[in-house]
Amino acid sequence: MSDLLVEKTDIDGLYVLSPKVYGDNRGWFTETYSKRKLQEEGLAADFVQDNHSFSAQKGTLRGLHFQINPMSQIKLIRCSRGAVRDIVVDLRKNSPTYKKWFSIELTAENQKQLWIPKGFAHGFLALQENCEIQYKVDAYYSPEHDRSVRYDDPEIGIDWEVAEPILSKKDLDAPLLSESDANF
Repeated sequence: MSDLLVEKTDIDGLYVLSPKVYGDNRGWFTETYSKRKLQEEGLAADFVQDNHSFSAQKGTLRGLHFQINPMSQIKLIRCSRGAVRDIVVDLRKNSPTYKKWFSIELTAENQKQLWIPKGFAHGFLALQENCEIQYKVDAYYSPEHDRSVRYDDPEIGIDWEVAEPILSKKDLDAPLLSESDANF
C-alpha cells in the first residue's frame, strides 16, 4: 500500500492528498512532502517557496487570492493547527469547470492536503481559534502579479457558511471576477 493516497476531484488538475500517518503510544509521524512520490502520481512542481499563515480568530476569511501569468502558482496546502474550510475557484477561461468552486475541510487531525494547479483562486476560512496553514508554491511571490477576487462574488456563488467573516482591507476591496484581469 502506498503511503500517499491521491484522490481526483471533479475539477481537472485539482487533487486531495492523504499522506499515511504512522502512530504509536508516543504520537505520530507522517511525510508531508515527497517530490518523488508526487511525480510518481503525475504531480510535478519545482516548489521554490514555503508560506505559513496564522489566523488567531475563528471566522477569519482569507481570499480569494492568486497570481496572474507569468507568475501563476501551483500550491500544495495543508493545515498544521486547527481546522480551515479551504476553497478554490477555477479561473481558467477555457476549462469546462470555469468559475466552479471546490471546498474541503483541512485539519491538523485529518492531515489532508490540497494540490491546486495554476489558474485557480484560493481562500480559506478559520473554523477554530489559532489556525495555521502551510503551503508550498512553485513561483515566488510577486507583488505586481498578486490579485484577489471578492470572496462573496455572486457570479461565483460560494457559500462560506459564515454571516460576518473577519476580513482584511485587501479582501474587502477586492474586485469582482468580471472586473478582474485574471489571464488564465
